[in-house]
Amino acid sequence: MDLQDIPRAISIGAIPVVLAITVPAIAAAYTAYALGDDTAKLRGLLSPNPLRYVTPFGTLLVPAILFFSGSPFLIGWPKTVPIDARKFPHPRRDVALYAASGPISNLAMAILWAVAYGFVVRNAGRAGAAGFWLSDMAVVGLLINVLLAVWNLIPIPPLAGGQVLIGALPLPAARALARLAPYGIWIILGLILTMGAAGWSLSPLIARIIDLIVTIFA
Repeated sequence: MDLQDIPRAISIGAIPVVLAITVPAIAAAYTAYALGDDTAKLRGLLSPNPLRYVTPFGTLLVPAILFFSGSPFLIGWPKTVPIDARKFPHPRRDVALYAASGPISNLAMAILWAVAYGFVVRNAGRAGAAGFWLSDMAVVGLLINVLLAVWNLIPIPPLAGGQVLIGALPLPAARALARLAPYGIWIILGLILTMGAAGWSLSPLIARIIDLIVTIFA
């Protein structure tokens, strides 16, 4: 990426990326509270303001480095939303719902970005330069939200997909899977390296999901 392209890339990508990372944390905090756990509220993390969930390293620096280095994948994380599963009336089910709220919110944002993209494209003649800027932002928002939703649904704890699977499996299998959580990040890293070495990619799946969302909502 040329240096003169960096300011425009930041202006287009900053808002979608930060929202894609922080809104799932907001959804998780409110989901936990609705299910009976007030831990996030007691720690000041029950807020609709995305900036409350931003971390300089995980939300800003790491995604920026990956984005500008042309990485084929993009990761980032917000402040951790703490929960106390003992406060849930149905701990296994409710932890699964808490975990699922993140990817679901990413898919919801992807739909909203698709709607915004379709609106801008249909009114391109009146939007001018601002229209091109907004349409590019919508494309980034659509891509990053689908990408994060797909990655987070991989059934390996501590990813959301792993936590949902723990809640759905019979108890002995759930306990066995839960024991993988401390090693989850290394398993995920190994998966990324293996996929890269084997030439595998989630891109076809992500592209199909994006096409479906755009076809229906744009």
